[in-house]
Amino acid sequence: MTEIKHDIADPALAEKGSKRIAWAERSMGVLRTIRQRFHKEQPLQGVRIAGCLHVTTETANLAITLKSGGAKVVLCASNPLSTQDDVAASLVHDSGISVFAIHGIDTDGYYRHIQSALESNPQITMDDGADLVSSLHSKNRELLEGMVGGTEETTTGVIRLKQMAREKVLKFPVISVNDALTKHLFDNRYGTGQSTLDGIIRATNKLLAGSIFVVTGYGWCGRGIADRARGMGAHVIVTEVDAVKALEAHMDGFRVMSLAEAAGIGDFFVTVTGNKHVLREVHFQKMKDGAIIANSGHFNVEIDIPALESLAKEKRTIRDHMEEYHLRDDRRLLLLGEGRLINLTAAEGHPASVMDMSFANQALSAEYLWKHARTMENDVHPVPVELDRKIALLKLKSLGIEIDTMTDAQEKYLKTWSEGT
Repeated sequence: MTEIKHDIADPALAEKGSKRIAWAERSMGVLRTIRQRFHKEQPLQGVRIAGCLHVTTETANLAITLKSGGAKVVLCASNPLSTQDDVAASLVHDSGISVFAIHGIDTDGYYRHIQSALESNPQITMDDGADLVSSLHSKNRELLEGMVGGTEETTTGVIRLKQMAREKVLKFPVISVNDALTKHLFDNRYGTGQSTLDGIIRATNKLLAGSIFVVTGYGWCGRGIADRARGMGAHVIVTEVDAVKALEAHMDGFRVMSLAEAAGIGDFFVTVTGNKHVLREVHFQKMKDGAIIANSGHFNVEIDIPALESLAKEKRTIRDHMEEYHLRDDRRLLLLGEGRLINLTAAEGHPASVMDMSFANQALSAEYLWKHARTMENDVHPVPVELDRKIALLKLKSLGIEIDTMTDAQEKYLKTWSEGT
């Protein structure tokens, strides 16, 4: 048997990982249905797929599904602190999938793992943050000729890819899984909402009820976090740079103000914008003693950590995933998870039932790319509407829910202009 290339923390963790992967699979009925079809039809036979994704139990089920469809899968981590070492071990030793991921690995190791994944000479990439695509275009251009297409699952990554497309430098089509209705309406809102609070509570063991909770950014992720924090009894403030989103947050019943104003009164701060240095020195200078700072955006640039370092006379770790910055004026600010995705550094990420739809989009988008990418422009494309609807119907079926269908007369009515009142 051919040795599976890998770089993981501890092969002895495989049994534990296998049990946890199986537990997640119980809540992933849509992906299970797709895997069963893939096993029969082999639509990805021989296709080389490289994924730079969070190495979690849910991702493991996606990788197993792709392999069931005939793909040769290589996986690396999109965030060093989200890697679950037992899952990585199980994928290698139980499923025969190459994995390059170790929890807590340094920056050099992170990019070394990306390079290892690219050495598989992929035809399709799957990204959380566009690191595979950017590495292909900057450091591995010799591999671009063999590329068919890619998928992207994060808002941050889509922003990067759309800019590449605008600058005419993107060399293959990418499907924005992030923008599928069955992804962002559920994964971003319900998944991020619950798992972000899960991470904050695990890291701090603080009571949210009665606190002032500041959410920066009111996209789908921000909406989910704000809604869940309110549900836990927090007084939620939303800050925004987009006038329409700010107005929507106001109409949804949240206090809306500038971050400069919110900085002085918040107990918790969560960034979720996809931009850099959202929380920076001017805000740190106003925060009260004991303020807790976390990020739920993809990259750890939303909080200006170097500025926080420069303000501190001392830094120490006081709990797992919590660093205390003792400022020169004796205030203490608490940073969670090194400014990385708090829901994956301090908790386990989104529940499997939500990732079921997101990863169904990944699997079906890979199949679609393999069939159609050669006729697609080198741009960022939406998930085809028919796939989005199919996933929604499969999810309803897995939940035992039936919905109505229109009558022929209703179908005809919606397609005519001549029938009036």
